[in-house]
Amino acid sequence: MRQRIPGIMTACRLMITIFLVLLVILACPGLSAATGTDEIVCIQCHGTLPGKYAEPVKLWQGSIHQENGIACNSCHGGDPKDAANAMSPARGFLGAPKEKDIPAFCGRCHVGVLKDYLSSHHGKALGRGGPTCVTCHGNHKVFKATLDLINEKSCSRCHSFAQAEKIKAAMSETEKMIMTIETRTAGFKQQGIDTDRLEKGLFAVRNSFHSLFHTVDTDKVVAESARIRAELKKLDDLLNGIDEQLRKRRLFGAAAVAAALLAALLLHLFRKTFDRD
Repeated sequence: MRQRIPGIMTACRLMITIFLVLLVILACPGLSAATGTDEIVCIQCHGTLPGKYAEPVKLWQGSIHQENGIACNSCHGGDPKDAANAMSPARGFLGAPKEKDIPAFCGRCHVGVLKDYLSSHHGKALGRGGPTCVTCHGNHKVFKATLDLINEKSCSRCHSFAQAEKIKAAMSETEKMIMTIETRTAGFKQQGIDTDRLEKGLFAVRNSFHSLFHTVDTDKVVAESARIRAELKKLDDLLNGIDEQLRKRRLFGAAAVAAALLAALLLHLFRKTFDRD
């Protein structure tokens, strides 16, 4: 009888463990749908809860963060694979930041953006009613940043849209030039042409352009946009130079083919005349 006690105790521990696991699954039904080690328990659980508890997951789905594999734990910390410790501070759980801490919270990844924001009028008003990242970008439903974020509905919540409209107009013109040059460069690269100089130049210019997104000084944005367009004009000139070289090559090739055909025709006529003689 005594020999059976250790075995009975082991069986009891196993049953208790299974019972606890079942409790977790019942509390978060989505966990039973987990199919691999990459499943995030936060999403599995909150995605099946009612009301406001599921809202963050619904908003996150389809966001630029989801598209790039950035899930709950990427921002909020915690253990994404252990339901029992998902919100444990010991596992790095941070929770939701207070309003004044939001820029630093997002700036852990968006370092350059944080710097630009803090030096702007928006950043200098932080803690005094000024906008934070989520004011314009949202918190969970974060989409790819575009100039469409500068719109009357959003900006007029805090101030007149007039100044923001000037900023958007200046940046829109610059963005169109960037996109055109980017497309032309990609086309040349596909043809096997060395575009390394163009790509490096465009990368530097695009970085300068992106730094303007959080600069809400109208005069500075207009002036910087003009400077960036001047740099883009230089890249455009390089592209036009490549176009001209390709045009000359095509003309040379066409001339060479025409000359070969003419030579073949003359040879044929010469042979025909020779055969008659």
